[in-house]
Amino acid sequence: MAEPEHTAGDRRQFPAAPPARLPDALEAIGAGAYVVDEEGRIIAVNRRAEHLLGRSAEELVGHDAHDLLHRGPEGDPLPTSRCTMRPAFHAGRPAQSAEDYFARPDGSLLTVSWLITPYAVADHRDGTLVVFHIPEQPSGAARPPRQAAESLSELERLALLAETTTRLTSTLDVDEALHRLVSLVLPRLADWAVIDLITERDEVWRTAVVQADGDKLVHHEDLQGPMPPVPEESPMPLSRALRGVASTLAGPETYHRSPDSGIAVEQRRLFDATGIHSAAIAPIRTAREVLGALTLGRAGKPGDFTMADLPLIEDIARRAGLALDNARLYQRQRKVAETMQNHLLPQVPQVPGLQMTVRYLPAPDASQVGGDWYDAFTLSDGATALAIGDVVGHDLEAAAGMAQLRNMLRAYAWAQEEPPSRIVERLDEAIMPITDVAMATLVLARVIRNDSGYWELSWTNAGHPPPLLVSRDGLAQYLTDGHALLLGTGVLTPRPDATVVLPPGSTLLLYTDGMIEAPGHTLDEGLDRLRQHAAALAHRPLESFTDELLRRVHPPGLDDVALLVLRTPARAR
Repeated sequence: MAEPEHTAGDRRQFPAAPPARLPDALEAIGAGAYVVDEEGRIIAVNRRAEHLLGRSAEELVGHDAHDLLHRGPEGDPLPTSRCTMRPAFHAGRPAQSAEDYFARPDGSLLTVSWLITPYAVADHRDGTLVVFHIPEQPSGAARPPRQAAESLSELERLALLAETTTRLTSTLDVDEALHRLVSLVLPRLADWAVIDLITERDEVWRTAVVQADGDKLVHHEDLQGPMPPVPEESPMPLSRALRGVASTLAGPETYHRSPDSGIAVEQRRLFDATGIHSAAIAPIRTAREVLGALTLGRAGKPGDFTMADLPLIEDIARRAGLALDNARLYQRQRKVAETMQNHLLPQVPQVPGLQMTVRYLPAPDASQVGGDWYDAFTLSDGATALAIGDVVGHDLEAAAGMAQLRNMLRAYAWAQEEPPSRIVERLDEAIMPITDVAMATLVLARVIRNDSGYWELSWTNAGHPPPLLVSRDGLAQYLTDGHALLLGTGVLTPRPDATVVLPPGSTLLLYTDGMIEAPGHTLDEGLDRLRQHAAALAHRPLESFTDELLRRVHPPGLDDVALLVLRTPARAR
């Protein structure tokens, strides 16, 4: 049991209960029953318990129930850390088990099924009632210790749990977490692993059926797929686990009786197809909800699972539940982030004579949304405004700050027919008192056809990487003029403008720092790499140019990146 351990000679009696029977109540129970106090010492037994255990009440009362009775499947003393009663005893809640082992005075083991529940005793003391019986044993005789499967040592169990925690909590991808879970338990504990998950719509999906075949893990997709709904009252092991009721053991005989639900039918099919002769089934859950169930099965692996194996499997399933819950929360946030990003990043306007395209690649980590953004819109005087910027951060707050900044910029640019520098100055003045943005970088440009028929670009740069201009002949130069401090510093100084005539057939790139940052490389090296590849691709059509440039320059798995690319017509009008 989960009671504290005591020395073998400590047999303190409780005078409140001579001769160690709580009258009538325990005798009315048609099975073995005893009551323990808060320290786990037996304070009362009934006659049926005396008979089954082969001990008189006087030989039982005052002893620690765990030390006296509980044994492993081979008759060895059972550490309290592996006692299946332990969690429920300390939590003061009901629990039950289908198979456990009690010791008798002659050294034999008694296979029992038990149930425990909180029980009030005299003088307002809290106790625990233990009821046990012999499960389907002809004649109810005790048996000698049997050979069980080779079990892990306590050190190996602790090492496995530590590895489980480390590996499962280091990923936020559900599929990867499941793959790691399977590789942790196979073939160490079993040769089959089955994972059933409950979807957000309360549907059950058999997500993984995996067999350890030597050093290989073989996925049996024919056994995977949708499952029938979870029955509300079924006592069958998987149904109970999917309701979060309890962990238990199962075998082929468990499901060969008349099925009480569709899940029982699927379980019979699983056992028949895999040849599993012994299985342990545990809920995968968090403190808030049940996420599914983990089934470990032995077919070719010798030995049966026993109740002593369940605490370890429960611990593994509990850690899997935490990891899966974190991964699901992350995926929900990512979904929200992607939806938000799609609404915040606009479509570019159609400008006669100009080709324009945009790309946004989210960061693979964080919440898959960041502060990188672009914008392009028509101004009141007919010019086209181009903007690229980066708000500090990689979360929903950064995306919200980006939305505030973009909307304010649009309003200022539309209402004021002024050069970009003046618009950005006003935006910088308003950032601190009006928005939640701490700091941001920005390039604001306007492009318009001049009287000579050429396209003319005017811009100002607030701490952002410089625009890149590539001629159709492959000459590439960074537009480094018009540069000033980033936004949000609190230093309000006049900002410069710069102007350049865009050559016919030239390509203009506005981009965020994800295009020039790479581990182990400086920003200057990143700028050189971008210029080299952009020049080499200048002859390609605009869409092909943009996609291939991203493939060559943007390292996968790093920062998010926004890219706005504009190309002038081959001939001036």
